[in-house]
Amino acid sequence: MARKAFYSFHYKPDNWRAAQVRNMGVVEGNSPISDNDWEEVKKKGEKEIQDWIDGQLRGRSCTVVLIGEKTAKRKWINYEIEKSWNSGKGLLGIYIHKLKNSAGEQAEKGANPFDSFTVGEDKKKLSDIVKAYDPPFQTSTYVYDHIKTNLEDWVEKAITIRNEYGK
Repeated sequence: MARKAFYSFHYKPDNWRAAQVRNMGVVEGNSPISDNDWEEVKKKGEKEIQDWIDGQLRGRSCTVVLIGEKTAKRKWINYEIEKSWNSGKGLLGIYIHKLKNSAGEQAEKGANPFDSFTVGEDKKKLSDIVKAYDPPFQTSTYVYDHIKTNLEDWVEKAITIRNEYGK
């Protein structure tokens, strides 16, 4: 079954890296937004940003958080994680810091954005439930190939985990 994913990422530093993953064509993703369009959405205020995110999440079965150096604890990434989890969507992370950006640079590994959340009555850390995959390579092309080879399986696993965990 073709899955539809929402890609969550820190726009400014990781847009180039995120585009590489989104353009793999492994799972259908949300429509890319240009720099100008994103700036227009941001200018309209928080309600407009939240409405835009909610619209992008509609009809998606999974949210893929593309984890860069400064992704964790960002306000809108946190909103996307919380909204996705509470909506019963599959949720996973992929570290993308070793993919090269437009200048051919790699970045430092960022913190796990799921560490900031707890779920259930037992206050279990979301990072103990949701998988965050860190490709085991240093070379950008190998990292890319690893993500492309595994992304579909990771999405299916995330959906299974979320379904098993319940609402």
